Amino acid sequence: MATIGMDTNSEYIQKAEATRVRVLSEALPYIQQFAGRTIVVKYGGAAMKDSKLKETVLRDIVFLACVGLRPVVVHGGGPEINSWLGKLGIEPQFKNGLRVTDADTMDVVEMVLVGRVNKELVALINQAGGLAVGLCGKDGNLIKARPQGDAGIGFVGEVTSTDVKLIDTLVTNGYIPVISSVAADETGQAYNINADTMAGELAAALNAEKMILMTDTAGILQDYKDPSTLIAKVDIQQARDLIDSGVVGGGMIPKVTCCVRSLAQGVKAAHIIDGRIPHALLLEIFTDAGIGSMIVASGHMQ
Repeated sequence: MATIGMDTNSEYIQKAEATRVRVLSEALPYIQQFAGRTIVVKYGGAAMKDSKLKETVLRDIVFLACVGLRPVVVHGGGPEINSWLGKLGIEPQFKNGLRVTDADTMDVVEMVLVGRVNKELVALINQAGGLAVGLCGKDGNLIKARPQGDAGIGFVGEVTSTDVKLIDTLVTNGYIPVISSVAADETGQAYNINADTMAGELAAALNAEKMILMTDTAGILQDYKDPSTLIAKVDIQQARDLIDSGVVGGGMIPKVTCCVRSLAQGVKAAHIIDGRIPHALLLEIFTDAGIGSMIVASGHMQ
């Protein structure tokens, strides 16, 4: 019986090693194809709550930089904002999926995103051997904002313009920009901007190869209750049809719409992946099968 057990274990080890070799071999053409290209990664959701997972994600960002890609990270930080609002006795409120952001809440949002979450991510990337620089939309007039427009939501903003010279300078010199989703209008008033939206606008302005949204779902699902119904690849028109038919609903609508908008502005591909899966970023970019949903411009399905 011991011999059989040893044989079985040996076969398992050989299969595991063969899988590693296959994945590394698959990665080579993608590394060659994307070397020197900008990849915008929106980082948030559950992948930010688990400290071990957070370290894994940020090491993967450093990996991208080490193999020649030019990663740009855009982040939110909803759970930590809620935590600090609670400590200060401010009740978090939402309307139509948007955080109601009065003046006091905006102060907390800016403090948490720009002063705390951003610097933690920068420190973790630097510890992993990268060269990260923390920014928000205010820096270098990177993002100009205006009120989103819905009644009763306060200082929730939308992007009016971008100026990516600062990001271009940083990535050209080997730095990894880490950008929190806060920006200001012409008067200097700060606004809380949806991180997916900011990532999409920056990806378009940077003429990015890819925009990747790390979320808490496997991707676009034919049946939202069944992860096995993942739709691996769609074009812009198919994505719009999925929204119109109701297959894409709820919180996925703005994410898919954000992807479509970025593609319409020149981004080559947009991806929605499950950030809760270790190394999801590398699996999506560097393997043939990928792990989430990729949306491409119409006519680029091959």
